[in-house]
Amino acid sequence: MAQTTAGVIDVHTWSTPNGWKIPIMLEECGLPYRVVPVNIGKGEQMAPDFLAISPNNKIPAIVDPDGPGGQPITVFESGAILQYLGRKTGCLYPTDERVRVAVDEWLFWQVGGLGPMLGQAHHFRIYAKEKIPYAVERYTEEAKRLYGVLDRRLDGRDHLAGDYSIADIATLTWAKFHEKQGIDTAAYPNVGRWLDTVLARPAVQRGLAAI
Repeated sequence: MAQTTAGVIDVHTWSTPNGWKIPIMLEECGLPYRVVPVNIGKGEQMAPDFLAISPNNKIPAIVDPDGPGGQPITVFESGAILQYLGRKTGCLYPTDERVRVAVDEWLFWQVGGLGPMLGQAHHFRIYAKEKIPYAVERYTEEAKRLYGVLDRRLDGRDHLAGDYSIADIATLTWAKFHEKQGIDTAAYPNVGRWLDTVLARPAVQRGLAAI
């Protein structure tokens, strides 16, 4: 594991939808960070040093040298990291409880539903060595259902939960790959409009380019 520089957050990550969330958040909040690549194609996520900060051997994970009480802290799981950084900075994570509940609802909708299901769609549509029609149809249809949920939520709204927030960051990195999931955003015009808007943000572009 790389030595953390004072005041600079180490982001152990790779170029995946989950992996891009944290550089985007750090760019949005203006926090100094360093990307520590974890090449999941080579199995580097199983290295003991990485497992020490991410016991589920999944990216991303962070090491913040200036954690609570000024002491270092490690955080794994993308949703937990987004919440932590939001609380740390007051950025993109509202303090009003009613609004925060809405942000949390859509954040957990992404990490518990949208991400895993779209990940399965990616796998069976593109990466599986054997094409299994049942699996392709199952996860493509579930992707369509979830995009329908997202499209209805964005009807008359600019963002998922009030202002732009960590819920949007969590979702955009997956929705960016809608074509791989068998999704044409022409069928989901609110999603297409929202996606164009969030992907145009300079911090989002810098975060996507960081890995």
